[in-house]
Amino acid sequence: MISCDVYKSNRRSFMYLYVNADSGLARVPEALLRTFGEPEFVLNIELTPERALAKEDPQRVMDNLTLQGYHLQMPPIEAL
Repeated sequence: MISCDVYKSNRRSFMYLYVNADSGLARVPEALLRTFGEPEFVLNIELTPERALAKEDPQRVMDNLTLQGYHLQMPPIEAL
């Protein structure tokens, strides 16, 4: 189980950034944050492989959080 904070982008609709709640945005590369814009906190969730997420595979999100400290959810193609 991973405690995760989710932020939405103020520049692009449907773009979300998942980060470990413990480290927050500290492990997100500065270049990504510049592109992402000002992160707006959405919610805190407890991720498990069984937890259903609307647009992402929870195991992929957990793997990215463990390996790099963040997961970027891109907007769907039709939203671009």
